[in-house]
Amino acid sequence: MKEQETFNELVGRYRGMLFTVCRRYARQGLDVDDLLQEVLVALWERREKLQEIDLAPKQAAWIWRVARSRCIDLQRCTPVQEPLHEGYDAPEEEPSLHNALYDLIALLPELDRTIVTMHLEGYEYKEIAQRTGLTKNNVGIRLMRIKDKLREQWEN
Repeated sequence: MKEQETFNELVGRYRGMLFTVCRRYARQGLDVDDLLQEVLVALWERREKLQEIDLAPKQAAWIWRVARSRCIDLQRCTPVQEPLHEGYDAPEEEPSLHNALYDLIALLPELDRTIVTMHLEGYEYKEIAQRTGLTKNNVGIRLMRIKDKLREQWEN
């Protein structure tokens, strides 16, 4: 029972990051929940390794890598769905600004997506630099350029 409580505490600490990673690889709410569930299973299977990591930045980096890898693996395994017939009348969904922003972020190159997503999750430039292999100054410059690019796309 103690093991599960420790695992729940660790996962709870990084819940926002996990949701963001899953959101990056999914388009609909249900898909995000499914991906999150699969990521949690993958983390549970590796819980001993997770509990061995004692520094928070290392834990976050390791959890992020496991989550990202699991999402990519699931995307590869998911069969391509056939398009719906022409007469299908899909229910209209209310567009949300949050979803629209993530749709724009999804169009960015991988490194830019990672930088802006980590920034949105509240990571400092130093932490982003450590995970991406960039310098702290380069992260700041790239983030400014990414914001300009997103702003330009948003206005068009």
